[in-house]
Amino acid sequence: MGGPLHLVKRFVGSLVPLGEPAADREWIRDSLTEGEWGIWRTMSRADRRHAAGVARRVERALGHEATRPVVAAALLHDCGKTVSGLGTYGRVIATLSVKVAGHEQAVAWRETRGFTRRVGLYVLHPELGADLLGMAGSAPVTVAWTAEHHLPADQWTVPLDIGEALKAADDD
Repeated sequence: MGGPLHLVKRFVGSLVPLGEPAADREWIRDSLTEGEWGIWRTMSRADRRHAAGVARRVERALGHEATRPVVAAALLHDCGKTVSGLGTYGRVIATLSVKVAGHEQAVAWRETRGFTRRVGLYVLHPELGADLLGMAGSAPVTVAWTAEHHLPADQWTVPLDIGEALKAADDD
């Protein structure tokens, strides 16, 4: 779920009540299929702002290799977080809980009720997001990156240069 500096930057950024830059809205809409657009609209303003920045950095890094499915992967890689229903402060508590209890324990919480279930779902956001995108008919690279964005590089199925650009853009 990112290193401490990345997490602090994301938290501070989540307190700003703004979504994606207005200048990027048409570009984002053109980069997503109808099904993906529906998923995009469910994401929080902070997640959309973060994702738009990731996508712009990917586009700069990859140039012509930043195809529509790759840009969609950058825009939607965190879409599974919506399933947990956690807001900013809930996500902070969830992240700290995972650090204390461990990833496996947090995953097991998905079988419980209430807040701990939400934490378990939050931890599974890569898999849940990939499932949402698969049901929406997204391209294989979009689905794969969403599922794999927290995995080590040796477990990626996306082309290495694309995965490296996506990872670097997300961990800015």
